[in-house]
Amino acid sequence: MLDRKDCRKVTRRAALGRLLAAAAAMETCCRVGRGQESSRGPARGVAASGGKLVERLPSGCEIWQVTTERLNQSNIYCEAIYCSGDSRYFVYERTAAKPSANPTEFMVVELGTWKQHLLDTGVSLEGCAMTREGVFYYVKRGPNKTLQLRRADLAAGRPETVYCRKDEPWVESLGTVSPDGRSYAGMVRLDRQWKMFGIVVADLGKHEESILDRDPFIFNAHPQFEPVRGHEMLIQHNRGGKYTTDGKLECLVGPEGATLYLLSVPAGKRTELEVGTPFTTPITGHEAWIGRTGEILLSVTPSGTFAPEKGNLLAVRSGSAARVVARGYRFNHVGVSLCGEFFCCDDWQGAGKLVVGSIKTGKTAVVCESRASLAGPQNTHPHAYLTPDLRWVIFNSDRSGFPHIHAASIPEGLLKGLA
Repeated sequence: MLDRKDCRKVTRRAALGRLLAAAAAMETCCRVGRGQESSRGPARGVAASGGKLVERLPSGCEIWQVTTERLNQSNIYCEAIYCSGDSRYFVYERTAAKPSANPTEFMVVELGTWKQHLLDTGVSLEGCAMTREGVFYYVKRGPNKTLQLRRADLAAGRPETVYCRKDEPWVESLGTVSPDGRSYAGMVRLDRQWKMFGIVVADLGKHEESILDRDPFIFNAHPQFEPVRGHEMLIQHNRGGKYTTDGKLECLVGPEGATLYLLSVPAGKRTELEVGTPFTTPITGHEAWIGRTGEILLSVTPSGTFAPEKGNLLAVRSGSAARVVARGYRFNHVGVSLCGEFFCCDDWQGAGKLVVGSIKTGKTAVVCESRASLAGPQNTHPHAYLTPDLRWVIFNSDRSGFPHIHAASIPEGLLKGLA
């Protein structure tokens, strides 16, 4: 379900067509330390818990391979932080060894010990969402062909059904939850001809839903509620994209490329953002809200005015031109720390360096090389994000020859030096 994208163009979601409280986490963000870019070090052994230490760098960064089984698995995505609020646990998804009505397993991992357990099963990545407080939402197929929207606080680990419906298909994108927890939203297909798509918003209290927006080019919408009041939703607009009537992607974007707009909730009014042509080079299709600032972090095609040395990592807000946040890399997938002070991106070239930086100062540092192949499958893309306590980067890599979930420790003092 996650998008196959590189820095040259927006690419397709692979399965498209199929949070410590926030205040404590923000306080932690201000207590981080300084470090340096590091080189590769020797590999180490296997911990008793099963997590495999694959590399220790001179900087002090340790790279752990968290998963060991050869199952199709990914860390979900980097637009949200799939961790418990206290940073003790994170969740990833994998395909179960045996086919079933709910073939996706959601596995919860304890950071540091790498012990893990099955939280629940679900339909797929489609519909997955995460709150800033560490509550995980997902879709599960229930009895009598019902679809259940379920949630679980990762720290407590007790799933519950919060919404139920009978019509299928439903959400065909990652989901998003309003800050007050009352609304859940995602992208849905509105016809059988693959010509019209919509943004559905479900009221979890009233147990009713409505289509807030419709458009032929929002099939890769990446909907994301604004994290403070939730009165707006960020939407990706793949202008010119097209499917055949039997659901085959014919054209992801037209010559004009993709852009972003804000969708007011519940009015459904659009506010276009000044990114993508004609304002910038086309967006890559990777974007996330910057904490509680009202700005959005995104990457654009690294060429011309936005070449790597000039900066293709931007921030934009409603009514203003985009500004360059950082330079020097081919920034691609975008992750933002819970406090909104730092970013984590993959460098879309070579060994796929994992770059962290200050959104305010623009200073950057390399935590490690992901050594992901950056190939077609989504779990060969790092999709890296920072844990709420800023101690770890969670990412995908097939450095071993098979895609696994990895965690890299942030060297002491590194982030403080950037801020």
